[in-house]
Amino acid sequence: MPGMAANPSIFDGIKLPPESFETHKLEWFVPDKGMSFSDYAKSMIAKIKHESPILLGVSFGGMLVQEMAKHMKTSKIIIVSSVKRSSELPKRMLFAKYTKAHKLLPTGLVTNVELLAKYAFGETVTKRLELYEKYLSVRDKHYIDWSLDKIVNWKQTNPDKDLIHIHGEKDAVFPIINIKDCVPVKNGTHTMIIHRAKWFNERLPTIILGEESSI
Repeated sequence: MPGMAANPSIFDGIKLPPESFETHKLEWFVPDKGMSFSDYAKSMIAKIKHESPILLGVSFGGMLVQEMAKHMKTSKIIIVSSVKRSSELPKRMLFAKYTKAHKLLPTGLVTNVELLAKYAFGETVTKRLELYEKYLSVRDKHYIDWSLDKIVNWKQTNPDKDLIHIHGEKDAVFPIINIKDCVPVKNGTHTMIIHRAKWFNERLPTIILGEESSI
């Protein structure tokens, strides 16, 4: 599951051995008005055709797969550049929860890819604008407003005990200083699923098969 506003092309660099793994990429859809995070998760589950899948989600997608796992049987949950507890959200997002500051953000400008990338990736992208136009294709204002609201108001204190959290040491959206119990990626940023695909290709099979202690 890709991150907020992103499409599955962020996973184009991820190549798992086809003899061992079958990969399916999920896509965001615009939620119905008033749709809860739980109901959205249930609707996404309907798009999964396999029993007991391994769910992998990036950023907001990592939060979504955790919600999905509350309503289905999974083999494993892997989150990348995400959070597994509400307490891991940065202070600015916790501040937004209580002040409703996120409702004042100019989300009507989401057609501006530079602004959207700042929201979704925490990066200034003037040098790679065409690249981010490819990745950030979900630009519906209602979806962006809904996503920001669900992020800052997410309530979770006890993550799945078997969840695996992979996190970049230089993540600007969810700083690693707030993160506990993760597999750290040296120099990894919030977009490392794109820019550090080699790291994931070398280690994901081992992590998925439960041999992460050897990485």
